[in-house]
Amino acid sequence: MKSKKLAEQIARLMLEKKGSNIIMMDLQGVTNMTDYFVICSVDSDVQAKAIMDHIIDELVYESVRPWHVEGMHYRNWILLDFVDVVVHIFQKETREFYSLERLWGDAEITAIKDDDETSGLHTH
Repeated sequence: MKSKKLAEQIARLMLEKKGSNIIMMDLQGVTNMTDYFVICSVDSDVQAKAIMDHIIDELVYESVRPWHVEGMHYRNWILLDFVDVVVHIFQKETREFYSLERLWGDAEITAIKDDDETSGLHTH
């Protein structure tokens, strides 16, 4: 699966579990470590786990599995590494503290919004 398509699918899965402030960061040309970050905020460790589980459970149908998972114990920052796409599920305070958007300021950032009328994925 192409990295952009995977990143968009992950963002859609985050929306389904009510992740907030979802962004895709295009890191191609900025770093060679990965193509995309997909980042969302959550209100609780329960929601963080629900989003993580939903992403893993749904992508298995595409034969896509994370290469590495971190943050399962504390759940204030869960990282799913799909090699070309790295997923960050943050509790709001932790996201503000680490501020990946500022750290990777050269990346093209796309905000992901849910359009209730069409149930589609929209970038802004």
